[in-house]
Amino acid sequence: MPVVTVEGRRLPLSNLDKVIYPDGTTKGELLHYYAVHGNVLLPHLVHRPLSLLRYPDGPDGETFFTKNVPPGTPDWVTSADVPRSGGGTLRQVVVADLAALVWAANLVVEFHTPQWRADEPGLADRLVFDLDPGAPATVVECCEVARWLRERLAADGLTAYAKTSGSKGLHLLCPLRPAAPSASTSAYAKSLAAEAAAALPGLAIATMARRLRPGRVFIDHSQNAARKTTATPYTLRARAAPFVSAPVTWDEIESCADPDRLVFTLHDLPGRLSRHGDLMSGLADPRRAGPLPAEG
Repeated sequence: MPVVTVEGRRLPLSNLDKVIYPDGTTKGELLHYYAVHGNVLLPHLVHRPLSLLRYPDGPDGETFFTKNVPPGTPDWVTSADVPRSGGGTLRQVVVADLAALVWAANLVVEFHTPQWRADEPGLADRLVFDLDPGAPATVVECCEVARWLRERLAADGLTAYAKTSGSKGLHLLCPLRPAAPSASTSAYAKSLAAEAAAALPGLAIATMARRLRPGRVFIDHSQNAARKTTATPYTLRARAAPFVSAPVTWDEIESCADPDRLVFTLHDLPGRLSRHGDLMSGLADPRRAGPLPAEG
């Protein structure tokens, strides 16, 4: 088993030649992706308790979520006690540095984080909308909904950042001043989702009713709840290819007429970062955060 040194930490890495994705992407390539791009991923992970979707044998193998600190976690990896919805606490990993990121990536995981920090549990500092298209709608229709939400959020003094979900849709996130509990953020998001559905009839819905989904974009506001998590910017997804939940420009959203234009894999990220830098750097910048508006 090879051992590498990352920021002074010795890390044993396993099965580097193992094929994880059907296109032939190996675990070694996956680890290289996280090691090289840790500088853009880490700002969205530090201070946040992790939920890990593990897929050690690839997306076609067994997948399972874990929130507890995994057995065998090194004692230098940060963790935090997080309140449980039913009472008590849960001990979860908090990735604080590149060494911890590479250690976690060696487990082959999707990174998911809540909209609050471990040191201020349940106090929202992000707002999120998950735009999920129901076939035959695609990410093209999600872009239309995203444009409406961006303008509406701006009217309330909030700046929206967009990324692909790494699956079918889009995620919109706004930085918030951490002064409101998640319940208040959830109420505000729910009211905006309903407003969007009323303004975009036939295109957007704000409820999960299956019979209404075909051809429409479901504006999922539920991930603002304190117990919910969202795929972290730049995480790889356990999908049919090494798709990335990749930040996108608003110009790309404005001009999107082909869903394939908003599909990115780990092989696309070096070029995108060279052209655009971290399009979500503002999400982790408290100077960009706005106060939660009053519920609509």
